[in-house]
Amino acid sequence: MDARELTRDEKKKIRTLVTGMCANYDRESGLCLPLDCACYMLHKCWTGAYCRYFREAVLPLDPELQAALTTEGISPELRACAVCGKAFLPEGRQAYCSDACKAEGNRRKSRERMRKMREKRPGGCYDLPPPKA
Repeated sequence: MDARELTRDEKKKIRTLVTGMCANYDRESGLCLPLDCACYMLHKCWTGAYCRYFREAVLPLDPELQAALTTEGISPELRACAVCGKAFLPEGRQAYCSDACKAEGNRRKSRERMRKMREKRPGGCYDLPPPKA
């Protein structure tokens, strides 16, 4: 995989993971405890070499970020939402990342199904009963 520049969102997620979940990060001093220097991951701008502890213990907490940093594209276990395109971990045959996307997807499918049904009808509209005399 070729090295690329990290996006703003990726940098933000890395910073959040390091400051919130990394056991080697000292919040008071802002230093990496084993190295006794500034944390390497907080100032990272390119993909490539990562802190070993971050890669093995902290990065798996965010599977979407892990897939973006370690592979090209979406990893096989992640799936893109059919509505918004956001990557998520599916449970079974799940196609949508949230209930809101599920409702929107069902609305779109229903609209398409009704459009096809109307096209099949002669005259393009529903048959009305004959007028009473």
